[in-house]
Amino acid sequence: MRAVFFGLSATSAWGNGHATNYRGLVGALRARGHDVLFLERDRPWYAQARDFDAPWIRLYDELSDLPRWEDDVRAADLVLVGSYVPDGCDVAEWVLDRARGVTAFWDIDTPVTTAKLARGDYEYLSPALVERFDLYLSFTSGPLLDQLGARRPTPFHCIADPTLYRPLDVPVSWDLGYLGTYSDDRQPTLDALLLEPARARPDRSFVVAGPQYPAGIEWPGNVARIESIAPADHASFYCAQRFTLNVTRRDMIEAGWSPSVRLFEAAACGVPVISDWWEGLDTFFEPEREILIAESASDVQRHLELDDERRRAIGERARARVLQRHTAQHRAEELERLVGAVLQGAVA
Repeated sequence: MRAVFFGLSATSAWGNGHATNYRGLVGALRARGHDVLFLERDRPWYAQARDFDAPWIRLYDELSDLPRWEDDVRAADLVLVGSYVPDGCDVAEWVLDRARGVTAFWDIDTPVTTAKLARGDYEYLSPALVERFDLYLSFTSGPLLDQLGARRPTPFHCIADPTLYRPLDVPVSWDLGYLGTYSDDRQPTLDALLLEPARARPDRSFVVAGPQYPAGIEWPGNVARIESIAPADHASFYCAQRFTLNVTRRDMIEAGWSPSVRLFEAAACGVPVISDWWEGLDTFFEPEREILIAESASDVQRHLELDDERRRAIGERARARVLQRHTAQHRAEELERLVGAVLQGAVA
């Protein structure tokens, strides 16, 4: 299969969870013998924080550069456009007018996308474009799929690359940590499930890693701050925690069935995850056996008291679940089947 991807970024994971998904999927597809070209809009904030390069990536400056790859798009068996691509509507129109193979939209932000469309915000997708793609690959499963207006809405969840996200033998530095870019709607949960427990237990150690946190946040003295961690160092960061925290954006909670890439990546490292609750979470991990649920600081404090044997068992079972269902290899195989089904339907 020849494929062309248009994505937000594969070269920089700064402030986004798209990069590791694209790296994992494209890497798995190429390992299975497919020819994949990834086109990324060159942006200064990513250029300043690049942590990855590969021969299958090409950068472009403006929409007017796209004709350089028109022959590739016309010859491709699959052309995929991702969410949050800059000038995404224009890119999608350009692709849909030229592609002769299967076209797909990979929405790594489905609940955010649907909320934006509902209020008339067509930053990277419009309702008219949704129905034109052969495949709508959705970060979210569950009831939201029926509301997209797409021809073939299909669950296509995030990815953990087990070659990068795996248990490592490193010293444990923190009782609880969190990795994520600052978000207004996540911060109250982070306050309740990490900062409040930190204030209540000054004898324990905590860490928050990620960019864009406002200067005005009052961090307790036992909460370490790390501005940014490259994906190559994510596993060692997770494995240096006794537990790691998963915090979900409001749109994802309202939609349910929206596991983040960080959730799968942390679980793949064998680190027990404490998560806020959202509908459908128990279809991905079994509560109390594969994941721990917290709705308050007291829940977190209770989980932190678990003995090491049970703690490790929860992490190991969660890792096994990810390896069974949510690796880059799984998504590559799913994509092959989906593209094949569309092509067979077209022939029929």
